[in-house]
Amino acid sequence: MLETLLQDLRFGLRMLRKNPGFTLVAVLTLSLGIGANTALFSLVDAVLLKMLPVKKPEDLVLFQWTMGPNSVVRLIGGGSAKKDPATGLARGTPFSYPAFAQFRAQSQTLSAVFAFHGNQGSGLNVNLGDQAEVVSGQLVTGDFYSGLGVQAVAGRMITADDDHLAASPVAVMSYRFWERRFGLDPAAIGKTIQVNGAPCTIIGVTPPAFYGGLELGSAPDLTVPMTPFTIGQPRMADATEWWLHVMGRLKPGVQEAAVRAELESAYQQDALAGWKALQPDRRGPDNGRPPDLPKLQFTSGSQGLAYVREAYYQPLTVMLAVFAMVLLLACANVANLLLARATARRQEIAVRLALGAGRFRLLRQLLTEGLLLAAMAAALGWGLAWWTKGLLLKWNPKSGAGLDADLSLNWRVFGFTLGAALLASLLFGLVPALQATRVDLQGALKQDGLRDGTSLSRLSRSLVIAQIAVSLVLFVGAGLFVRTLRNLQTVSLGFNPQNMLLFSLDTRAKSYPKEQLSTLYEQAIERIAALPGVQSATISEVPLLSGGGYSGPAFAPGRPPLPRSESVIYQQNVRWNYFQTMEIPLLTGRALSAQDDARAPRVAVVSQTLARKFFGAENPLGQRIAFNPQQPEEYEIVGVVGDTKHTRQRQETPAVAYFAYPQRSLRGTVFTVRGSSEATQVVSAIRAAVRQVEPNWPLTRIKTQEQLADEALSQERFLSWLVGLFGMLALLLASIGLYGVMSYAVAQRTPELAIRLALGATPAGLLRQVLRQGLWLTLIGLAIGATAALILGRLISHPSFELTRFISSLLFGVSPTDPLTFSAIAGLLLGVALLACWIPARRATKVDPLIALRRE
Repeated sequence: MLETLLQDLRFGLRMLRKNPGFTLVAVLTLSLGIGANTALFSLVDAVLLKMLPVKKPEDLVLFQWTMGPNSVVRLIGGGSAKKDPATGLARGTPFSYPAFAQFRAQSQTLSAVFAFHGNQGSGLNVNLGDQAEVVSGQLVTGDFYSGLGVQAVAGRMITADDDHLAASPVAVMSYRFWERRFGLDPAAIGKTIQVNGAPCTIIGVTPPAFYGGLELGSAPDLTVPMTPFTIGQPRMADATEWWLHVMGRLKPGVQEAAVRAELESAYQQDALAGWKALQPDRRGPDNGRPPDLPKLQFTSGSQGLAYVREAYYQPLTVMLAVFAMVLLLACANVANLLLARATARRQEIAVRLALGAGRFRLLRQLLTEGLLLAAMAAALGWGLAWWTKGLLLKWNPKSGAGLDADLSLNWRVFGFTLGAALLASLLFGLVPALQATRVDLQGALKQDGLRDGTSLSRLSRSLVIAQIAVSLVLFVGAGLFVRTLRNLQTVSLGFNPQNMLLFSLDTRAKSYPKEQLSTLYEQAIERIAALPGVQSATISEVPLLSGGGYSGPAFAPGRPPLPRSESVIYQQNVRWNYFQTMEIPLLTGRALSAQDDARAPRVAVVSQTLARKFFGAENPLGQRIAFNPQQPEEYEIVGVVGDTKHTRQRQETPAVAYFAYPQRSLRGTVFTVRGSSEATQVVSAIRAAVRQVEPNWPLTRIKTQEQLADEALSQERFLSWLVGLFGMLALLLASIGLYGVMSYAVAQRTPELAIRLALGATPAGLLRQVLRQGLWLTLIGLAIGATAALILGRLISHPSFELTRFISSLLFGVSPTDPLTFSAIAGLLLGVALLACWIPARRATKVDPLIALRRE
């Protein structure tokens, strides 16, 4: 058996080497499809399949809660709560520290209960001696590493003895941070560094593959214990602020239902007690209603936090479908090549059958040749996947920044590649092999080349029609994404994003009172504004188009309250010159001024949409706006400015109120500098100016406003580029397939065409006749493809499934059945197809009747 297999392999290699052109085209075609799918599967593996590199990750559970709209919580941080589309309830993973302490004290069904909190937004201010920098950080309880079963590669991990107030401050660093900052020097263990202005001793290093339990791509550089010193005693005692994530390890034989029965009742009582303590501060119309108590739930903790993974699920589903279609197109193309090649080998196969070779033996030989093609394509595709997989990391549906993940081509990816190669060899090789071994011996041995070509031609034509149809669907999708991107790029933002630099300052190295901090901010702004090339500088809480913002319900005193869904507005605390710096037009009234300080009457400037929503056609100047019915804190509206896009370009025009930050505490601080030219040219000068005010304030999150706007469109840009790329590939494959079929048809009809020319037919008439054949194939393919695309568009326009809702949410300013896109794509495909048909048709008109008939 082995000897026969080796013989088949040797013969197959010899036949492929004999036809290098066919082999090269087939291998390149397949390698594109296999390589693309391998690269994508490496992303699927890293995002959806890979588990934490810890001891028995399948035993880990992540605590969750679900709750109705009348919440018992005051503040949710350290994660996100999202609405579950199946139940309509809010779902989240953050818990309060008292709730965690209760879980840990009462649980008998879990062998370990531990908590963690990512400090990704602000990071940790670290000073290693000469210069401060901000690194990603994580807070953990003392049993975090022991509960996960993670051992240090150097030094030791944080333990329960490290997470109480009397313990000396310690930190564990990641392997990557150890390599980047210390060059893997063992002497780094035991060093004392400054973390947020306090001395801290490095005690250990985590394994290279371990990134903690945070979201995918959120690998912390430093991990510190969760103590009253690091998070503050009030936060540890507040049952109404939910901010840390809780995980546990199931004891053998214990089910999640048993853990829920053990802990849920006490958890709800604790949450209700915290809500009752908040009653004097409750606001809004829900005061009289009993609160919705949270229900405790659990999900697998084997992958850590999963919001980013969930965000990837639907896009990856769409991408897998696109990539699978490209692989099918490649298989169809190679099948067409094999059909033509099998026809050319009919005499050889007939001779072998006449000499006694069995049909199964020949079938196995032809399938072996197909398997060799697939194996060579898989090897080349593996190289393409390794080369291009990094491009997939530039895409992150949760933010504009790329994804920090390891797309290693491991054994699971290798197995996928082998499976794709085997599947491809069956898809493109089985039918041509069956057709090739079903020959008429008498006709084949007589070299009757036209007798048996009809069925093969019909199959080839069907494959070409399918390729054209799939190409149309892909190209329509790419066209819709391109038009969406174009619409978003040209949407009016309401401000001028050019030549603007954004950055923040990390002020934790030295603690300042609030009033002194504001004074230092003003000194920094004045120094920055005086720099050459700087036109203006200002301060706000949140940068525009960053995806975030502070929002809440508002009301106009003395007027009927709006429904809660309409009363929510964005709030932005800014420096008085914010509108001038951002170039947001003032429509009526006045802007904020330097005199609007803490001693002046409280004032606000509102957007045009807010004024229209709350006051209709009335003049909003002199009207008041407030947020808490129980507190007499009203703001007089002194001006109305133009509308702006606040979080994203695709956002509906929001209602925004702007306040002078001396009159309200800043919840975040973003410096915006407008330059006379490219904003990044003044970064060094700005850093020097800030250092003159406070040497321990490093600049963080440095970006231009245009970069932020581009990052906000990263998903749209990536999808339009990706689907467009594969649409072009699909068109190329369909064109090659159509060209191959037409060339084969012309070769088969050479005697017929020669006779027609000899009998007086004109070359132009033959050209039209051959083109008509290719045109019919193209039109049938376009009709099928357009019908399929319209059906998909109708499904998206009237979504009844979560996936169609997701696809619909990606479009902006264009209908899924947009006639302009359909017409343009169909015209493009028709033109390319006609060109693919014209080349062999033109060759047909050059036939010399005498030579063709003599050869026949």
